[in-house]
Parts: sequence; C-alpha cells; structure tokens
Amino acid sequence: MCENEKKKTSSIEMTSGSLWKNILLFSLPLMGSQVLEVFFNLSDVAVVGRFADYMALGAVGSTTLLVTLFTGILIGMGAGVNVRVAHELGAENRKGTEETIHTSLLLCAIAGLLVCVVCLLFSGQMLSMMNTKPELMDQAVLYMKIYALGMPAMAVYNFGNGVLSARGDTKRPLIYLSIAGVINILLNLFFVIVCHMAAAGVATASAIALYISAVLVMIHLLRRKDECRVSLRKLRLHPKACKAVLLLGIPTGLQNGIFAIANLFVQAGVNSFDAVTVSGNAAAANADSLIYNIMFAFYTACASFIGQNWGAGNKKRMLKTYGISLTYAFIAGAILGGLLLVFGPQFLSLFATEPAVIDAGMERIRIMGFSYAFSCFMDCSIAASRGIGKSIPPTIIIILGSCVFRVIWFYTVFAHFQTISSLYLLYIFSWGITGFAEVLFFAVSFRKIRV
Repeated sequence: MCENEKKKTSSIEMTSGSLWKNILLFSLPLMGSQVLEVFFNLSDVAVVGRFADYMALGAVGSTTLLVTLFTGILIGMGAGVNVRVAHELGAENRKGTEETIHTSLLLCAIAGLLVCVVCLLFSGQMLSMMNTKPELMDQAVLYMKIYALGMPAMAVYNFGNGVLSARGDTKRPLIYLSIAGVINILLNLFFVIVCHMAAAGVATASAIALYISAVLVMIHLLRRKDECRVSLRKLRLHPKACKAVLLLGIPTGLQNGIFAIANLFVQAGVNSFDAVTVSGNAAAANADSLIYNIMFAFYTACASFIGQNWGAGNKKRMLKTYGISLTYAFIAGAILGGLLLVFGPQFLSLFATEPAVIDAGMERIRIMGFSYAFSCFMDCSIAASRGIGKSIPPTIIIILGSCVFRVIWFYTVFAHFQTISSLYLLYIFSWGITGFAEVLFFAVSFRKIRV
C-alpha cells in the first residue's frame, strides 16, 4: 500500500466527500478521547467517593474548577495547534506544516511547565480564594499539587492530539487515552483501597496516566513518514509559526480559562452552603464535563474542517461545516441532558453513597439537564471563528457575556434569593446571551473573509 493510500485509510477527508458523514466519523473517536481525558478527574471523584469518604470527595471536588482552568488553557493551546496545522495542510504547504508542528511542540511543553509551577507554588492561595472549607483544605492542596505534576504531559498530549486531528486522524488519540484510562482506574483503586492514600492516591494515578498518554502520542509522531512527523533535530521556535499558533492558542486557552474563572464565583457561592451541598455539587458537576466534552468533539471538527477548507479555498463548504457541526452538537446536548434528567440518581450514585449528597446533586441536574443543548450556539460559533483565524474578538465576547455577566448575576440575583437554584440558573442565561453575540460575530466575519 502506497503512502497516499495509507493516509486515506487512516484519516478523514475534510475537503471532499459528504460533510454529514465525515464530520460524524471524525467526531466519534475524538468524542471518546475527550471523554477519557475528563475521565481522569471523574474517576478520581468516583473512587474517593465510593472507597474513601465524603471529606475526600469534597476535597477533590473543591479543586475541579482549578483543574478545569489550567487544563482548559492547555487544551486551548492544542486547539490553536489544530487549526494552524489544518490551515497549512489545506494549503498543501509542507514546509509551513513542519515549522508549525515543531514550534508548537516547544510552545505547548513550555505552557505545561509554567502551569505546573504556578499550581505547585500557589495552590493553597487559590483554593483559599475559593472559600474552600478548612476541613477540606489540606487534602485539596495535596491533590492539586500532585495533579499539577502531570500538566506538562497533558500539554504534550494535547499538542499531539491537535496535530493528528488536523490530519483527520482521531482514532489514534482515542486508543492512547484508552490505554492510559484503564491504567488510571487500576492505579486509582490500588492507591486508595490498598495504600489508603485517598485524594493523594487518585492524583498520583492521574499524573502517571497523563505521562503514559503523552509518551504514546509522541512515539507515534516520531515514527510518522509524512509532513506531520516530529524530528527532535528540527525543534525550534520559528517566528512566523510561533506568532500564528500563539494568536490562536492563547485566546482559545483564555476562553477556556475565563469560563473557569467565571465559575469560581459559582464555586464560591456553592461553598457558602454546607459540606453536603458542596459534595453534591461536586458529584453533579462531573456531568457538565462529560456532556460538554462530548459536544466539544463537534466543535473541534468544526474548527478543523473550516480550517482545511479555508486553506483549500472552499467557502461554501466552510459554511456548511458550521451548520452541520452546530446541528450535531445541539442534538447531542439535548439527548444527553434528557438522559441525565431521567437517570440522575443512578449517575450520582457512582460518586456518592449518602442519600443527602445525591439529593443535593439532583438540585443541580434538574436545571442543567435542560441547559446543555443551548451552549452549542456559543461554543460552535467560537470554533467556527477560530477556524477562519478569528480568536481575539470571540474571547472579548466571552469575557463580557460569561465572566462579567456571571459576576453581575452573583452579586444581584443570587445575592437577592440566596438559593442554590438561583445560582445554577446563571449558566443557561449566560450561554444564551453569549451565544447570540458569537453567532452574530461569526456571520459578519464570514461575509468579509477572502479564501
């Protein structure tokens, strides 16, 4: 089999063929990868909730937003790599592709190291700012610091995932994360049940699993024979590629980070209630990560397909990609939200055994189950804008529509009612306002672009 034939069998064609079929085939393995990446933290919560105690569950849950903040930054860098590599591949620019890939590896590794250092030095201060309960603080800080040691590996994995997704290959990242995910679960059980390490044990297991996934993806990239091959001798920061990746990656990472920062106010509000409510919220919040990351697969598809078709000069196919990706994401959010409403108690029982904690978690699920589908108008439009190289204005819209709006809601609506329901309702309202603005921005920008 020749090289071109191998390429076709192992990757999805983005510039030709049925978009309905190809976007779905592209997204399904990526969906599995996204879910497994979230599963690292989700299995931590499940194991400590079932085999330790609710104090350990609350400690791990108290770190969720910080983990989301910093992993979101690293995932954003990987998304920037994905779009930029897709642009070069679509334009069939081999030199540009190689320079982008080798520059991106260095940038992502540096970002991972910086995030690791920040978490090691300031975990205690950040958790204190979130009003973490004193009885949960020691375990939460220890969990955060150990988990942070795996951040450089997460950055490298997301780099590799971005490159392979741009090439149309989403199956290999799924395989690598599947291997790492199984090891993560086994180590979780060993450290918690056998070694009685609780929060520290699940953090250690996750860090080890992250390094396994990074090593596997790098071995593959080092062995490739096409323009996506990584050569250690070619590693350097090419100015043009560096600027292009950072202009896409940093705003995308900030977008993810801004959501987490805005959610810090939500967590602070949750922390003002008792420990049972905090633990119930932590258990229910795992559904957010799970459903959002399934939907995120379609957003990555949107950015990748639009990026390659922009490089190839096919504007009509770019617009059709946006519509199809938006439709798939909405359907996924609606179905998964509905299933969560029906099977919420069973889902929560994976993470908690106390009936009071499960009841507290259901308060969140009853509101969020109806909300997930509407987030796609915001996120898919952001991905589409990123696909045409627009990332800074969508970030500004996110700051205004999500961060600023949620802060205002926290100090007005929530301050007035002081109920947990009034706190959870801010999600759907902020998604609706931001989504309208992001759709409008993409529509205006798309009319102006030249391919």
